[in-house]
Amino acid sequence: MKQRVTALVLIGVLIFYVLLVGSRGVIAINDGRPTVVVLGVAVLAIPVVGVWYIWRELRFGFTMQQLARELEAEGALPADELERTADGRIARDSADEVFEKRKAETEAAPEDWRAWYRLAVAYSDARDNARGRRAMLKAIRLHRAERT
Repeated sequence: MKQRVTALVLIGVLIFYVLLVGSRGVIAINDGRPTVVVLGVAVLAIPVVGVWYIWRELRFGFTMQQLARELEAEGALPADELERTADGRIARDSADEVFEKRKAETEAAPEDWRAWYRLAVAYSDARDNARGRRAMLKAIRLHRAERT
């Protein structure tokens, strides 16, 4: 729930920024001087990129949730088998051990989106978010291909 609230607040801030920057771009375009108009058009590109980024991240998040719901319905969500430190953090050795298991599962079934999803979770637990995101994107692509 905390992540959802944080995401909504950040989206709200970004929307405010997009509107503010967009209005400045329109003001610059209405100025009429060629240099200022070009600058105004360039400034309008910033909100376009911001809106695209919001859309992309929301779509990614909703798709991840959809896959998680499907796995839950199948009883195939990865179980939390990780050891924790005294302060509640995931123990690195435990995360590495689970990661190796998930990696082997994915290598055994490279076209199974479920294995890629579980590998993405293992990457995240091992604090390798960039690879976790790539693994999740692979899971999403395989899931879409399975649906067609």
